[in-house]
Amino acid sequence: MLSEVIDERRSVASAAAVLSVSARHIRRLLKRLIADGSSGMGHKGRRRASNRQIRAATRDRALALLKDKYSDFGPTLAAEMLGTRHALTVSRETLRKWMVEAGLWLSRRQRRTFHQPRLRREALGELIQIDGSEHRWFEDRGDPCTLLVFIDDATGRLMQLRFVASESTVSYFEVLQDYLQIHGCPVAFYSDKHSVFHVNKKDAKGGQGTTQFGRALSELNIEIICANSSQAKGRVERVNRTLQDRLVKELRLAGIADISGGNAFVPAFITGFNAHFAVAPARADNLHRPLKVTHDRLRDILCHREQRYVGHQLTLSYERQRIMLQRSEIAAGAVGQHVDILDFADGQKEVRWKGVSLPYVSFDKDQRVSHTAIVENKRLGAALAYLRTALRARLRGSRCSNFGPNVGIRTIGEIIRYPDGLVT
Repeated sequence: MLSEVIDERRSVASAAAVLSVSARHIRRLLKRLIADGSSGMGHKGRRRASNRQIRAATRDRALALLKDKYSDFGPTLAAEMLGTRHALTVSRETLRKWMVEAGLWLSRRQRRTFHQPRLRREALGELIQIDGSEHRWFEDRGDPCTLLVFIDDATGRLMQLRFVASESTVSYFEVLQDYLQIHGCPVAFYSDKHSVFHVNKKDAKGGQGTTQFGRALSELNIEIICANSSQAKGRVERVNRTLQDRLVKELRLAGIADISGGNAFVPAFITGFNAHFAVAPARADNLHRPLKVTHDRLRDILCHREQRYVGHQLTLSYERQRIMLQRSEIAAGAVGQHVDILDFADGQKEVRWKGVSLPYVSFDKDQRVSHTAIVENKRLGAALAYLRTALRARLRGSRCSNFGPNVGIRTIGEIIRYPDGLVT
């Protein structure tokens, strides 16, 4: 339009009407076009700081406070702290921009971590991934429970499935015994850092730096590897997600509502699952070794074992109980020595010294009620279910059963101690 006005092919009034501006503004633009050319048509404020820009001194003060006191704060919390503690009002997004420019904050894209894929092992039995998945496997038909999953890394084959009340050393021992008798000894197991597999307490006094499960695998010459992240054992994590979809629905169709029925169902499910999802390994070798230990020896390995010091009175302490050895020539030789206590899953206990079982009698160390033992998170559901069942049984036989559940619980004035050490 301005070029046409300069060439006298259009009037100033016509150009103003087409551009919807005043004739005066057209004359102003003509002067800028003639003086500076087409570059003069841009806004004069381009590439200039905004008149509403926060002063550099305020920005420097905010960044200094962030580096000194709030270096690990995110933009949202840091903006709140600057406003409430330092009377420095800065919007969250402005502060985010400053922090990114100063290297104090990484964007979500920059914080992304990438895990390099790990190739499958080459042969069956070279690496077995194990994990426990707590879920409502029977939906509303039964209580939540845990499924212990053993899967081969080379083939993706399900090697063992077992429904248990909670993820514990005893339950893993039971599944491991069945696994060894069916498949033999693999080269290694791959797990997370659950307390069953890894000593998470740095100052643990017993165990020589290994858990009971790790000690048992060491005696069986099986390696245990603990992953540092969930992505490292992604094969068993992904199959857990698949099982929480497929297995739950097949249990529903079969009408199964308890752990015993589920364990009877899983062998047929494993066969169908492996036929559908398992892959051929890179090598056809089976690296499982035959189990060359007797049944009694395997029972001694797959149990809870600890050492205790024998005093001059042939006494020792274990699980808040005083154990007194019966006097004999062998027991007299154990005075001042450490003996092994073998605690089996069926509740039996043995005291052994140099491979010889020593007769004993036990009694409570004291009769007072102690504080309840700490129950780890993965066993909390089973512990609460046990307490709920026991409490209902007590209420059923008391006069409080005539009242509502809350009233009944408040009117009981007893401390109940259960055989496994739990107190309510």
